[in-house]
Amino acid sequence: MEDDVDRLIAAWRRERPDLDVSPMHVLSRVTRLALHLDRARKEAFAAHGLEPSEFDVLSALRRTGEPYQLSPGRLVQETLVTSGTMTNRVDRLVRKGLVERRPDPADRRGVQVRLTPEGRVAVDGALDALIGRERDLLAGLPVADAAELADSLRALSQPFDH
Repeated sequence: MEDDVDRLIAAWRRERPDLDVSPMHVLSRVTRLALHLDRARKEAFAAHGLEPSEFDVLSALRRTGEPYQLSPGRLVQETLVTSGTMTNRVDRLVRKGLVERRPDPADRRGVQVRLTPEGRVAVDGALDALIGRERDLLAGLPVADAAELADSLRALSQPFDH
């Protein structure tokens, strides 16, 4: 079974026989799958009125458990963005009524960002839609192969995790 990456690699081997292009077998496919996943994520989130960046913030809050709140600093750590970027995202989510800023009971100068009931409905709906789309993307792969692929990707990505 040949795919676009096989054809791409064959062309590079023909044009650059001096170069070992074998990493492309894995990483070009990962890149192409990432594009399909990105498209599926955007569609799933848009159906619930969210941008991917908004989902990232809401899902970080939702995963914490009740009362579904974190400090802005912790949100920065969870989503790997700068504090300025997080401020803009939280401002946008506050305007949409999906989160609220509350005083931090442990630090009078601090603030906590809390998921509102509307935010919980939005993030739960978007997650359901995302899981459905991800399941569709993996539909052609046997369960055992998917588990093996997950293990291989975990090993590959481990050095980049913090």
